[in-house]
Amino acid sequence: MLQRALGASGIDVSVLSLGSWRTYEHISREQGLAVMNSARECGIDFLDDARYNDETGMAPLQTGYSEVVFGELFRAAGWKRDEVVVANKLWWEFWPKESAQQELDSSLTRMGFDHIDLIYATAPPEGLDAAEIVESVGGLISSGKARAWGVVNWPPELLVESARLARASGVPLPCAAQLAYNVIWRSSVEGAEESIALREACVSVVASAVLVYGALTGKYADPEMTGRLAAKRHEPIFKEAVDAASTLAELAARFSTTPAALAIAFALAGPRVASVLFGATRPEQVRENAKALDVDPAVVAELRRTYPLR
Repeated sequence: MLQRALGASGIDVSVLSLGSWRTYEHISREQGLAVMNSARECGIDFLDDARYNDETGMAPLQTGYSEVVFGELFRAAGWKRDEVVVANKLWWEFWPKESAQQELDSSLTRMGFDHIDLIYATAPPEGLDAAEIVESVGGLISSGKARAWGVVNWPPELLVESARLARASGVPLPCAAQLAYNVIWRSSVEGAEESIALREACVSVVASAVLVYGALTGKYADPEMTGRLAAKRHEPIFKEAVDAASTLAELAARFSTTPAALAIAFALAGPRVASVLFGATRPEQVRENAKALDVDPAVVAELRRTYPLR
């Protein structure tokens, strides 16, 4: 699979990345292992994990069991740790009582890892400023607990400020910004202020929500369909994606591909995009999504003309 660089970190990643947030606790271990094996067979070497609170009522831990399961599946799949880029997140949920170092140490313990390749800083809580974030992630990198850092859904001004502070203090620059980016939501990457900030900070984009939580696949055209957006499909922020699914389906049929592959190809062709992140509950989904790499650029260009930046 094609590889692209994450900023100036020296880390290259596969152009498709597999997420696990809110996934492996909800499917069987056999299914989870099949998904990981399918990703490995497709050449994906960029995996994204995250801590979250138990939603099943059955986990032995109130929070972070997702990381335990991820680590177990990672080892069961036979991944070689030094050949895979693994990302996790700082949620700042218990800050300032819990430092970034303590939060990451807890995640590493649950995962059974000694380091993370990419640690993302999510949007900071009130009172946590850019200077402290930069100092904290710098400490994680100098301690060897993380190789590089990035951000998740940060406003452009905070990204620019943090990059400036990192340069001034000798801390490595953030190398990646995980941003919701798809045919409907383009401004997070392509907006005037956003694109300037990404360029000034020298970060690569890891595109998330590329299917708008499944809406762009057309699954919610069925009024009986259940799922993450079932009760929200008529909300303005999601309705446009639900409506756009028919256009993607028509275009995909004309060019012998799938709406999901087309949507992923669109995001992968975006400016500064290094990798497209998606989740999967079945190995077939991984293989279908990998077909995005075969989509003709001319088809993506047509889709961009159909849904211009607003």
